[in-house]
This record gives sequence, structure tokens and C-alpha cells, in this order.
Amino acid sequence: MSGQGGHVALIVMASVLLLWREAASIEVPLDLKQPPTITKQSVKDYIVDPRDNIIIECEAKGNPVPTFSWRRNGKFFNFGKNPMVTMRKRSGTLEIGFRSGERPDDYEGEYQCFASNDFGVALTNKILLRVSKAPLWPKEVLDPVSVTEGSPLVLPCNPPPGLPPPFTFWMNSVMLPIRQDNRVSMGLNGDLYFSNVLARDAETDYSCNARFPFTHTIQQKNPFTLKVQTNEPYNETSYNASDPYGGRRVAETTPTFLSPTGSESSKMVLRDEKLQLECIAAGLPTPTIKWFKRGGDLSGRKVKLENHNKTLKIISVSEEDAGEYVCMANNHLGSIRHSIFVQVKAAPYWLDKPSNLVLAPEENGRLVCRANGNPKPNIQWLINGQPLETAPPNPNRQVLGDTIIFRSVQIGSSAVYQCNASNQHGYLLANAFVSVLDMPPRMLGPKNQLIKVTKNNRTFLDCPFFGSPLPVLRWFKNGQGSGLDGGQYRVYINGTLAIKQAQAEDEGTYTCVANSILGTAENQVRLEVKEPTRIVRGPEHQSVVRGSTVRLACKVASDPSLPIVVVWTKDEKPLNLGWRLKKDEESLTIPNVNEGDEGKYTCTVNSEIDQDSASARLTVIDRPDPPVDLDLSDPAARSVRLTWIPGNDHRSPITEFLVQFEENHWDPGRWQNLSTYPGDLNSVILQLKPFVNYQFRVIAINSVGQSEPSRSSPRYKTSGVAPDAIPRDLRGWGSKKDNMEITWEPLPDLDRNGPNLRYSVWWRRRDSGEDWNHVTTFQPIHVVHNTETYVPYEIKIQARNDFGSGPESNVVIGYSGEDQPTEAPTDLRVSKVDSSSASIHWKPVNLSSVRGEFKEYRLYYWRDASQVPGLVVNKEKMTKGFYTTVAAPSGMLSDLTPYSRYKMFMVVANNRFESQPSNEVEFTTKEGVPDAPSFFRINRRGLDTIYLEWDKPLEPNGILIGYLLKYQTVNGSRFGHTKRETLFPNVTEFTLRPVSRSTRYKFSLSALTQVGAGEEYAEESPHFANEAYIDQVDIATQGWFIGLMCAIALIILILLIVCFIKRSRGGKYPGAGYVTALAKRLVRDKKDLPLDPVDQKDQDGSFDYHSDEDNKPLQGSQTSLDGNVKESDDSLVDYGEGGDGQFNEDGSFIGQYTVKKDKDETEGNESSEATSPVNAIYSLA
Repeated sequence: MSGQGGHVALIVMASVLLLWREAASIEVPLDLKQPPTITKQSVKDYIVDPRDNIIIECEAKGNPVPTFSWRRNGKFFNFGKNPMVTMRKRSGTLEIGFRSGERPDDYEGEYQCFASNDFGVALTNKILLRVSKAPLWPKEVLDPVSVTEGSPLVLPCNPPPGLPPPFTFWMNSVMLPIRQDNRVSMGLNGDLYFSNVLARDAETDYSCNARFPFTHTIQQKNPFTLKVQTNEPYNETSYNASDPYGGRRVAETTPTFLSPTGSESSKMVLRDEKLQLECIAAGLPTPTIKWFKRGGDLSGRKVKLENHNKTLKIISVSEEDAGEYVCMANNHLGSIRHSIFVQVKAAPYWLDKPSNLVLAPEENGRLVCRANGNPKPNIQWLINGQPLETAPPNPNRQVLGDTIIFRSVQIGSSAVYQCNASNQHGYLLANAFVSVLDMPPRMLGPKNQLIKVTKNNRTFLDCPFFGSPLPVLRWFKNGQGSGLDGGQYRVYINGTLAIKQAQAEDEGTYTCVANSILGTAENQVRLEVKEPTRIVRGPEHQSVVRGSTVRLACKVASDPSLPIVVVWTKDEKPLNLGWRLKKDEESLTIPNVNEGDEGKYTCTVNSEIDQDSASARLTVIDRPDPPVDLDLSDPAARSVRLTWIPGNDHRSPITEFLVQFEENHWDPGRWQNLSTYPGDLNSVILQLKPFVNYQFRVIAINSVGQSEPSRSSPRYKTSGVAPDAIPRDLRGWGSKKDNMEITWEPLPDLDRNGPNLRYSVWWRRRDSGEDWNHVTTFQPIHVVHNTETYVPYEIKIQARNDFGSGPESNVVIGYSGEDQPTEAPTDLRVSKVDSSSASIHWKPVNLSSVRGEFKEYRLYYWRDASQVPGLVVNKEKMTKGFYTTVAAPSGMLSDLTPYSRYKMFMVVANNRFESQPSNEVEFTTKEGVPDAPSFFRINRRGLDTIYLEWDKPLEPNGILIGYLLKYQTVNGSRFGHTKRETLFPNVTEFTLRPVSRSTRYKFSLSALTQVGAGEEYAEESPHFANEAYIDQVDIATQGWFIGLMCAIALIILILLIVCFIKRSRGGKYPGAGYVTALAKRLVRDKKDLPLDPVDQKDQDGSFDYHSDEDNKPLQGSQTSLDGNVKESDDSLVDYGEGGDGQFNEDGSFIGQYTVKKDKDETEGNESSEATSPVNAIYSLA
């Protein structure tokens, strides 16, 4: 994102305004009588275009309105006699027109304007009028310049003198610029310097051109042609950057200076002008230039080195830039130096410029005119355009060098004084009037202004006033306190009040009061301080792919009381927001961007008092266009040059070119990649295969992607030759015990080099001394039959085509087929068995019995059982190989499971077969530490209880003897003291009451065997306040459940009482049986709650590792306390409803205090269950 342009501009403007306010004098209202004041004039050195009318400016103000007159070359200029010269109305500006045949040169000269009224005369500077000139280049015939290769050369330019001087540059006759570098460059005088000449410099001509700025014309000098004499013939193809002389022997030379000459020179420059120093050296190799300043430093930002360090430039010279500058030219043969002594002179410049003076009668005052320069300027005073010494004497006026003192001035003594400061390099002229007035204070600005400013900015409250004598001005805030001056306030002589950094507390009403002996005047200004308007997130530079969507941010922060307007511009022009471009409060969105959307986007936010802006450049990139105009040249047996013209890169530089080819014999129609080349190349030599009919195409690649392929080139066919490649991956191996298959990788189609490719194969037994067996085949395989088992053979191969034979391969060793080993390892045994490893030993076989390549001794082993009762194990066989040929081999079997029984056997193996197995060995591993518990959960069952539960390890690795539980409090990163609990092996739960509800704990649990503690399972309790959850708990222990049961029992009791009352009256309550059955169901549900997990362990406290599925009852049945399974027996008969239920004649229940029938008791095993409703209620309780 660009800098905050609005703020920078405001700061610069504020700085300029501050300087103006400090220097501004009291302005005399124009409605008061006053001497003339020059307000506008032409520059001192005034060069005009001869094709335009001449306008010489002279504007002035005063009361009465001034009249104007002119002098030309020191004499009165009576322009009224010349109809071509007119003066503008109410102005002194001259306009000079021309008729055909008149020359503008006739009006050249020195002009000065005089503005006069009743109170004095004001003068402009002396304006030197000159007409721009563009003289023609003299015609000349230039002979060819002959120079020896390696010698220096200067081609002179000598442009015709123009006004102003022309700008020079060098081109050839076809208007292409001459390339300049550290060897060839143009000097400040326009000449072209060659530090040393190369033979290729003669390939072009050289013409100096002069461009004249006023006429906008370019004149060209006749071109120079060079003849470079070389010791050896010059071939343009031999040139390269690392050896510019193409291998020719050219004598090297030490550096010498072409400009300036000698060892030292001097230069004078005026203050504030541009200083340019130049050093151009000859030599071979080309010298490098370095600059120094004696007693000074050239590393500052003020000094710039240009023209390959040959030119030193200082834009605005000051006195401290004077001194000795040294340039040094050196190459590896030596170095030379040249000293340039710089003198800085100065035309006069102001130290204290005289300003207008307004005095009341009998007041004193002075005019000061101080200037400096080198040499020191001479000060001359004039009054109304005449030298002061020739004016009538005035006793109230005294001249003291650069100061005029006035005492007790009187009305009528007003005049305009001129100060002229001059030396040999120039002059300064200033007008300052002395006006004697008698005027009470008056305010010149608008009344009761409202000023809005932004916070933290320097603020100015203007209060322009006038009075004679000069009033005293004071400022007050909100009508209180003494005058404001000092601290953050400053009052300037023109009445302006400055506030260093405006804050909210500075808001209020400010009153300025001007007071003199003649009266008082005042004015008020209301100040409001606002938050600045600023862009807090502006657009950023983006390079986007064509067709994508771009979002340019412009988020603004501003004072809510100030309305703002956000304006987007593109390339400094207003942006038309239509159906495609969308603007919201914080961004500009451009969908489907294209090349027309490229440019500099600026977001500008304006309020009534300030603004801010931010800019970013949007670059639209795309895949490049395909290359065009593919051309083939420089044909050779195995190469050709391919040249193309790159397409448009769409603002994303091409990084590489991909060259593809297609051939029409082996794989016609398929394009294949040939090679890639850097993006700065467009002509390459392609390395090709023989006997291939090629055509090519090129793809350009940039950061966006690949271009479309170019059009294909013409076809190019290479000639055929014998194969030059050797078939790869030659090997011999047996697919059967009595053969050997010789195979190789066939040559790729492009490596055939000719028609009828075939392969010659040779083989013989190694170290047998036999002759080579030979066969020629078109297939990539040959099978040798009837071989002995696993016999080594020497093999080699050669490719051939109709053009001849290729190179032979190196001899490789192959083997015939393998067979099953005839011997097996014996005496397999184990030793040093611990919990997870065992050492094994065996007797080896005779390697000749392997009947093939000895691969390894392969051990098969498996876990046959665990010594933990009931633990089911995986009996999958595992293997481990041992490659050893020692007489007493051994190995280590690791990663075994502790406390287990293993079995194993061993075979010997070659590449295809295994031997018969060895003897089978059984061994047991020792007990180890157990794995971590299979799960470990932490639940909060209420506000004051932490409940832990876990399960046995999946691999106990021995007999569990218990669990070790460790826990400690956690407070942030601090931990409390660790507590330990050792639990029995049949315990899988633990309850802890925390110190407080907010206390957190860290728990770790490990199982124990006789060997020790196993892997820990660590968990941290949840925080009750933030992340706790109340886990499900025993519902029968909850208060709300007990209350609910009591309410149900009370309802049942009321219903039963109603039932008894109805039956006692002879009625029958139809719902009594249902209610009684409901009560019994509740009782049974309470009694049949499942047992806790702790009750599912063996009586000795150990675990049974059988599956829990074996003990589950059938679905839909219930398990009683004694373990029997019974069907549901919710019969209403059992509760006195129907069946054999007995009633008295009055309807009362006969069996109220009797038990059920023996049949029911036997079936239900529930003789203890109450049959009366009262007992049922007791059971519920």
C-alpha cells in the first residue's frame, strides 16, 4: 500500500503555512491610501519562444490605483508609438505581437516596469528578454575514423550553440540509441568516449543529435563510421561477453584520462546550482572509476554517482561542498588519479529582506536590508526608483549601511524604498513602502467564524487586524483568564494564534482583542476538535490472474460527527462504478478482471476538514500466448536449431520454454517432451535421435501456467546409424531347475537408430573355458535349456540394425534354476529366555545342499498360549530371517509377549524354495510388567464426589496382583503432593471426595504384577464450574427419586382406601387390581436392578478373562437373586383379582392376611413377597 498521501500533503502544507505566518507582515487594507506594491513580474532571465507572442508581466496594487511605465535598456520605452505593443488594462503587463516580416529578435533587451501613485513608485527587477534560438548544424563531410582495436577513441559532437543549450544524445543512422556502458559513454560536453575499441564497434555508425527544448526540434549531425584495425581476422560469431576479442591477442594498457586531462583541474559553481564533475578514462581492460573527497565523506544522500560512476552530481551546492575531489581510475595494470578543486561562489541571497512599514505620526521605525553572497554584495538604497543620495534630505531619516532609521515621521512622508544587493554574480531588488497613517484598530477577517480541525494537528486561528499605531493583540478563551501566549499557544505578529497539538479540551470560543491608544476592536472564533479521518486498512499491490475476482480494501476511521465521502480513482481518473464494479463501505470488488482493469487504484476519503488516501497497483497476469514463427536451421546428423518468436507474456515474465516433439513412425500423433530452456532464449540447438522423422512445437510457461502449444514446425528427419545404446538390465536366472532365462530391457523405439533391430546374445559356463554360445533374436528373452542346477554363466549382449552393430555389453554373471534344499537345520534350541526375548541356536546345513543362492535361515514362530488363565491369544505364525554362515550360528528373537508359551521351527531358504522344517521347539517367556488398563474414566457423580472406574489390561503379561493409583491436586501449572493408593486386582473403581468443588486432580493408574508396575494411564479430572458434567449415578440414592416414590405410594394408598370403601358398600373398584399390579411391578423393578460390576468377579478376587457374553440371560427374561431365570408373573390373580380370590359376603378381602397358594409359591420363589396392599406399600418404602 502506498503512503498515506493525504496526511503527508497536510503536513507539508502546514509547514509552509507556518513559515509564511512567521514571516508575514501586517497587511494594509486596500481601501486605505497606500503606496504601490509589485504583486507579479516576469523572471529576470526571460527566454521566449519566437513562434509565440511576447508577454512581459508587471502587476501592482495600491490606493490610488497605480499607473505603469517601462524602461528598455535604461531608457523610457514609449510603447504607444508601436502598434504591436499593448498594455493590459489596470495592469502594467506588456503584450508584443508580430506581423509577417517582423522579427522577435528586434525586441530583445533589458526591460524594467515602474508602478506609481500619489504615495510612491515601485520597481520590478530588470528583465533580460531573449528569444530562443535553434541554429542549424553546419554541413560537413566526415571521413571514416580509423582506429586500432583496443585503443581509446573520442567522437566529438560540438552541437551548435542554442538558447537555451540543446540536450545531446547519440544514435545510429537508423535511429537506434547507442548502447552505453562502462566502456562507451557520453561526456558532459556531448562527446562520445570509448575507453577501448572493439572490432564489433565498426558494425554500426554514430551520429550526435541535439534536441532544442523551446522549438521541440531535433538536429542530427552526419554520422561517423569506424574502421577498426585488428591483428587477426574478425569473425562476428567469435564474440562473447567473457572474451570480447574472440581469442585475438590485443595489447593491454594502463589507465589514462580522456576527460579531464592532466593530474588536476578546477571548477567554480554558484551556491544552490547543480555541480557535475566528470572523469572518463581509457585503458584495456576497461578501468573502473572511484571518487573521494579529501577531508570529506561522499556517502551521504546529497551526492549521486551516475554514468557508470564516471559523473559525480550534487543537485544543490552549498559552501561546505567546496574542496578537493579526487577520481581514481584503475585496472589490473595500474591506477591514476585526478584532482578537481571546487570553488563555491554565491550570488546575493537574503538574510533579512525589507518589508512594508506602517507608522503612525510621530512614531519611529526602520527598514533593514541584509544580504549575503560570495563575494559579499554591495547594498544600495533607492527611494521611488531614484538613488537615495540624490533625494532631498530628510531630517527624520538616517541611513546606516543596510538600515534606514525613521524618527518622528509625519503624514505626507510616505514613499517606496528599494534595496539593491549586488555582486559580480547577480543582484537582488526588494521594494518596501513606508506608509504614515492615523487609524484606530479594526478587524479585517469575517466575524464569528466556526473552525473545525483534526486532533493532534497544529492549528491556526486567524485574526487579521490593522491599526496605526500598530495595536496590541491578545487572545482569550471562553472569555476567561489572561491572554493566551506561551505553552502550547503562540501568537504571531499578524494576529494568528497557533495551537501546537489540538486536543478535545481545546474546544471552545476564542476571542482576539486588538487595542491601541485610538481604540479597541475584537472578534471571536469557535473551535471544534474532531478525530482525524484516516484509512486504517488500505489497498495492497496485487498481481492477479485474469478472470479472478479482486477485492481492494479501504477501511476508514473518522469522527462520527463528520460526514465522509469515499472516492475511488484509477490512474488519477474517476472510476465509473457500474454493474460490474461494486463498492461497499470497506472495499472495492472487481469480478472477472481483465487487462483493462490494470492500473493504479486510489481510495480517497474526504471530510469537510481533512482527507486521506491510499493507493495500490493492480496487475492482471495471464498465461502467455503461444510462440509463433517456428523455424528450423543449421541441420546436422543429430541436431537442428529451432528458433521461435515468443508470444505476449501478459505481464508475467516467461520463465521457461518447453519444446515437444512428435514422430510419425513408432508413436504417431503423440507429443512428447524433449527439453526445457530458460525463458530468455528463443533459439536453441535440439539434440536428436537418429532415424526419426521429427516435428516440433513450443510451449511458453510463466507463473500462471502454460500457453497453448505453438503451431508445429516443418518435419525434420535424421539419418540412420548403428545402435549406440546397450540393452540394460541384462540378467540370467532359472525359472526351472534345469534352465536359465536370459532377459534384458529392450531398447526404446527412439534408440533403435535404424530398421530391423535385433539382439545378439552370448553365454557360456563361467571358468569352463568353453566357447561362447550365440544366438540372434528379435525378442527380449532367450531360454537356455538342459542346464545343471544353479550353475553360474557368463552372459553378454549386443544390439544390431540394418546399419550395423552397436557396442557390446560388459559380461554379467547369471545362474541356472534352483531346487529345494536337501538338508534342514538341526538341533534348534533356546537359551536365556526372559519376558520378551530369547536366544536361539541351531546347527547349520552344508551350503552345497541349499541347491541355489543361500538366502537365510528362516525361523517360524508363534504364540501358542498365554499362562494367564482364560486369555485367548492370536496363533498367527511370524517369521524372522538370519543370514549367517558361521559354524555355530545363533540369533536373538525379540518383541515377544511376556508370560506366554511359544513354539518354533526353522528352515533354510534359497530364492525359490525352503527346506524341510527342523525340530519344533517350545518355550515360555517370563512374567513382565502389564500393559496400561484398557480404559480409565473419571466421572463426577454429584457436587462432592469424583468417581473413577477402569478395566483390566488387554495384556496382563503375568498375574495381576493389584493396581497403583496416584493422584495430586492441580492448580494451573502447579501440582500438589502426590498421594498413592494400592488396590486389589478385583477392584476397578475408586471414589474420592475432593477438598472443594473447584479442586482439580491429576490421576495416573497402572496395573501391577510381581515384576512391577506397568504403563501408566493418566487423566485429569474435569473442572466442575467450567467443563464438569454430572455422570449418571445410582438413581435409587437420589432425593428426587425418593420423593417421587413417596408421592406414588401416597396416591396408591388413597386409591386403595377408596377401593375398600366402595367394596364395603357392595361395589367393586375396577382399577384396584391394576393399581396393585402396578405397585408390585415397581417393587420388582426395584429389586431386579442389575448388580454392580464389582459383583461379577470371582470369589478369590481374580479376573475371569472369558467373554461376558457367555453369562447374559435370554432377552426378555429376568434373573432373580439366586440366579434362576423365570418368566414374568404379573397375574392379577396373585393380587386378589379373579381366579381363586376369596371375599366375604360384604366384599372384604378374605385372603388379606394369608399367603398365596403353594403352587404360586413354588413357581415364583417369592414367598417372602407381601400379598396385602399394605405390605406392598411397605415394600415400596
